[in-house]
Amino acid sequence: MVIKPIEQQPVEDSAMDKNGVFRENNTIAPKETSIVPLFSLKHKTAIVSGAGAGIGLEVAQAFAEAGANVAIWYHGNKEALDRAAEIEKTYGVKCKAYITDVTDYEDTKKTINEIAKDFNGRLDIFVANAGIPWTQGRMIDGELSHYHKVVSTDLDSVFYCAKAAGEIFRKQYETGVSMTGETMQNYSYGSFIATASMSGHIANIPQLQSAYNAAKAGVIHLCRSLAVEWVKFARVNTVSPGYMATEISKFVPPETKKASKPKDIPYLRL
Repeated sequence: MVIKPIEQQPVEDSAMDKNGVFRENNTIAPKETSIVPLFSLKHKTAIVSGAGAGIGLEVAQAFAEAGANVAIWYHGNKEALDRAAEIEKTYGVKCKAYITDVTDYEDTKKTINEIAKDFNGRLDIFVANAGIPWTQGRMIDGELSHYHKVVSTDLDSVFYCAKAAGEIFRKQYETGVSMTGETMQNYSYGSFIATASMSGHIANIPQLQSAYNAAKAGVIHLCRSLAVEWVKFARVNTVSPGYMATEISKFVPPETKKASKPKDIPYLRL
């Protein structure tokens, strides 16, 4: 018995050929022969959503310290404007804050393209970090409007950001030129990173947040799938933090926080 492969439309940037066989030579090895340059982000452009404070702000600062020009996104936290100015002054890179609604695809795409043009016409790194918590306990007692807001912010926004950023990554890979028509220097492929959560891997006790957990599990599997789809022109990864003392966890009662950590490990603060 011969099993025929499922017919697929040939896609040039697919990880597999039309017969479902993984292509070879999908990625490019670094050309550097020493270690330090591999960690340098000099002249590269990074966007970090949800970067007005907390994890996103720390990531933005780390990129700037490594030499990248950074665009930080915020929605309601206007302190992001001051943080951007501080990063620019401290690290000598370009850093600007942009107000963005990540739950709106058109606004997301418009802002990403605007930033790419403003920052040397290129996009190298996108960190989808924006997120909100579920705060209404058992899902059976929660409001549907809260569910939709959590899933829209924590999962849909990652899809929107990935779609808009991915289009730029693919074009840069295919053409070798920036959005301003210049030859891309020091560019192999893009990097998309999403902030997931340990809650995307487990079910929390005593904090009940099934909608949040489901959204973060969706982020993890979405990015696994994109890593296959984008294998030729971009890397895709997720990071799953545990409990951290950031703005997103302010609503959690002290007794819940105490129960959520080993006694000998301090609560990580950012």
